[in-house]
Amino acid sequence: MAAIHDSAARGFERGVADYERGRPGYPPEAVDLLARELEIGPGTTVLDLAAGSGKFTRALVRCGAHTIAVEPVNGMRAALARSLPQVEALEGTAESIPLADGSVDAVTVAQAFHWFDGGRALPEIHRVLRPSGRLGLIWNRRDARSERQRRLSAIVDPYRGDVPAYATSAWRRAFEESALFSPLEERRFQHVVEADVEGLVARVASISFISVLPDDERERVLERVRELGPGPLEHVTDVYWCSRV
Repeated sequence: MAAIHDSAARGFERGVADYERGRPGYPPEAVDLLARELEIGPGTTVLDLAAGSGKFTRALVRCGAHTIAVEPVNGMRAALARSLPQVEALEGTAESIPLADGSVDAVTVAQAFHWFDGGRALPEIHRVLRPSGRLGLIWNRRDARSERQRRLSAIVDPYRGDVPAYATSAWRRAFEESALFSPLEERRFQHVVEADVEGLVARVASISFISVLPDDERERVLERVRELGPGPLEHVTDVYWCSRV
């Protein structure tokens, strides 16, 4: 995030525990695809950019790569450092990465590129990548075909306002206007996770624009979420990758 979006900074700072509790992980086949396409493994160095509390960083560590995490939100970065002490956790943003030129083999961004100033972030990512280094993006999104997810969206989405959203695809414009990377390739995976009531509540509480609501309004939203009860949450995991030119 650039001058990190104010609601995001406040919301994610407040919602660290909910983020860890409620956000889904990523399907193994999606992680395997990115590891293969980005050539992540022992002997390589990968940067997880806007790493949050480390939900995706854990998957990179399991790939055997030397992993660096950059995250601007203090609470998120502290949570990552506690759970992944073997990862070098640095303060920074996508538009100002605290690494030397050509210092990493791959960059990953999970659930975050839509927050970036893409026109500034892509040159920075290009700078820290080695020649022919690779960039991977991944998002879990609610599956709109699911009745349960549609009911959840009806509760949450009225509060979104002007907060950047992956679903608008506005983030793609930076790639379309840049000659620094090859065209994006993409794959989709179904991803269903079981959520108990408190896990579902934590998932919604972790959303930045819900986290910053006044306490009474936030509790009203979460009470409506509790009424949905436990059950499966259907997601689609979208994976993109490209190479440094």
